[in-house]
Formats: sequence, C-alpha cells, structure tokens
Amino acid sequence: MINKSNIYSIFIGLLIFGGVAFFISQSGYCRKSSISTHVIPSNTVSLKDILEEKNIRPQDLHIEVSKNQYRLNVVCRKNIIKSYPVVFGSDPVNDKRMEGDGCTPEGSFRIQSKYPHSKWSKFMWLNYPTDESYQKHRQSKKEGEIPSDARIGGEVGIHGVKRGQEFLVKSGINWTKGCISLQNDHVDELYEVILTNTEVIIYK
Repeated sequence: MINKSNIYSIFIGLLIFGGVAFFISQSGYCRKSSISTHVIPSNTVSLKDILEEKNIRPQDLHIEVSKNQYRLNVVCRKNIIKSYPVVFGSDPVNDKRMEGDGCTPEGSFRIQSKYPHSKWSKFMWLNYPTDESYQKHRQSKKEGEIPSDARIGGEVGIHGVKRGQEFLVKSGINWTKGCISLQNDHVDELYEVILTNTEVIIYK
C-alpha cells in the first residue's frame, strides 16, 4: 500500500524530471541523443538567424534530401533545423546510373566546391561520382541495364533556377538533368551557411 509520503516523493521526482527535460529541450545546441524532428517553415526565419539563435555551428550540419518528399532538410544530428522544397531531374524516382538518364544520384556525398552561377544563382558541387557510384555503374553494365559504352556522368550539384523561374520548384516540375534545384532565395540562404565538405545524403 502506498502511503502519502511515497506519493509526495513520486510527485516531487516527476516535477524535477520534467524540469530537467524542459531545460534540455530548450538548450538550443545540437545533441547526439536528440530525437527531435521539429521543422521550422522555410519562409520564416533565415537559416543563418536560426543557427545564431540556437548556437549551432555550420560545421555541425549536414544535408538530407528526400526524393519522395521533394524536400531538402538541413540537419544537426537528428534535429531538422530547416526544410526547403526541391525538384530533381526528369526521372526523379530512380538512382543515377549513367550520364543522360535524368536521374539524381542516391547515397552519401560531400560538397566539394561552391560558387556563384551565372544562370542558377549559386552552385554547390557534389563529389559525384564516388566509389559507390562507380560500383553501381559497373554493375548496371554487367547486368545489361545500361549500354556497355555508357559514361557515368558528373557535375551534379545543388543550385537555383533561372531568374524568374521559381515556379518550377513551387509547382514541383522536375526540370534538371539530375541536379537538385531550389528557389533562388532558398539556395542563396543555404549557400551563405553551408560549408565545403558538408555531407549530403540523398535517398528515396
């Protein structure tokens, strides 16, 4: 039988636990044990301001791209810091196997370079093809899925759109040759914060 003193002790313990949990949830920095997936809408606070407010370093970020959801998520450990709409190549479903297939490659990549682009605002160049990309390419040739003389391709990156063509992203029109395209205001915001060598994970 539970007496009043035991009930009081349990109540105090729950209050203390709740207070600690609240403090941790509001602490603002990235935590390895975090399981939060809170998404801040892409049309509110800038990514730079979010990082400053939450005391998050750019080197603690990575990017996750969901082809099914048409989203690019900026992630710190398990926290989605900000999310943007994106579009892909003419074949947005399949994994890239060769040059000219209109597919966006899947896997883990790095931003090897970033620079202003004369047509698409900014360009963040991925290190495709990786060793894994070459393995997929060779296996596809072996199984007869692509021509034996097919080339693997390259110059895949994250970029904007031509001036005045933001409607392509807003309408979900897959217009690239395999790159990941954002609206120009979004790619400019991302470009300002994301560093070279940042990991980019692309999945279905």
